[in-house]
Amino acid sequence: MNILVIDVGGTHVKVLATGQKEPRKIVSGPAFTPKKMVAGVRKLTRDWPYDVVAMGYPGPVLHNRPVAKPHNLGPGWVGFNFSSAFRRPVRIVNDAAMQALGGYRRGKMLFLGFGTGLGSALIVDGLAEPME
Repeated sequence: MNILVIDVGGTHVKVLATGQKEPRKIVSGPAFTPKKMVAGVRKLTRDWPYDVVAMGYPGPVLHNRPVAKPHNLGPGWVGFNFSSAFRRPVRIVNDAAMQALGGYRRGKMLFLGFGTGLGSALIVDGLAEPME
């Protein structure tokens, strides 16, 4: 199974898929909506095969859905149907939790992410908890 990973940020959206060596990115910002994100990502990845999407979202996520608008992006993120837009299953987690899991090995870990905004997550014995 090929996975497309999307990291939605306040200044850039970064993508990387299974089997690819170099990430690609597009510019985001205050007028950046989920429709623009999907269109940009689909264009960036048209030559990459992927079956599912894993997305790191810069805000609180509950039950695989954003529950608040990101501070540095445009409107429309809450309630947007990402699976329908990508035509594939999409799993969404808080971006800090996604980044923390990428570097986690074992035990307890406090992750602090400094980007356009500040994100944090705590992982204890493999269980990630965003601290949004």
